[in-house]
Amino acid sequence: MTERKPMNLQRLLDMHARREKIAMLTCYDASFAHVLDEAGVDVMLIGDSLGNVLHGAESTVAVSMDSMLYHTRSVARGNTHAWIVGDLPFDSYHASKEEAWRNAAQLFKLGAHMVKLEGGGWVNETVHFLTERGIPVCGHLGFTPQTVTALGGFKVQGRSEAGAALLKRHAKELVEAGAQMLVLEMVPSALAKEITESLSVPVIGIGAGVGCSGQVLVLHDMLGISHGRHPRFVRNFMQGSASIQEAVARYVQEVKAGTFPVDAVHGF
Repeated sequence: MTERKPMNLQRLLDMHARREKIAMLTCYDASFAHVLDEAGVDVMLIGDSLGNVLHGAESTVAVSMDSMLYHTRSVARGNTHAWIVGDLPFDSYHASKEEAWRNAAQLFKLGAHMVKLEGGGWVNETVHFLTERGIPVCGHLGFTPQTVTALGGFKVQGRSEAGAALLKRHAKELVEAGAQMLVLEMVPSALAKEITESLSVPVIGIGAGVGCSGQVLVLHDMLGISHGRHPRFVRNFMQGSASIQEAVARYVQEVKAGTFPVDAVHGF
């Protein structure tokens, strides 16, 4: 058996180039990090979704930098092989690129390998500032939870011709600014596939169809233990599984095989 090596950025870029699917899940603590790592998850995202699934909040806006630091440290302690991405929460990178650097550097010191921020256009200068100083950045376009109020609720993005053109432009600009990964959330599958094929970096989809470089789900959603309204693109992998470990392994297998998700299902 080939010994599994720790994931790195070049391997992720190579996987995208080879069209080998990337399996990502959110993770918030050391115990689940160990389970996900053993099941073969490529990337763990310490998402500000913890505000919803751990804190019971209605949105991610209230998540603090202190919470992100706490959970990043916890996940890093339980992980051996996966690439770790830490979210920069709302109001942690908006005021200035220097503020973004200070907060991203804190996540890095505690074990993150990459930071994620939301939006296009206005964030390009910040992405360049971080990446030229050695902190890899993952962009996030489409439905952006930190700006759910401005978007008018949980809606699929990029359905109109103008909306699709804007997403394609923002994705291209983010990569040109230095972003080395991108998350597309709740975007029509054809558009997500087009964006993925046009870029040199991995594009991870969530509610964006099977044509992306890989997939991510909120861990508590795919285990069927989160409360409230669930997006239609979520699948409960605990159904038919004898354990959490088996459910996560099934998720990884289906992402790798391209049998998850279903292209026709996007929004809530």
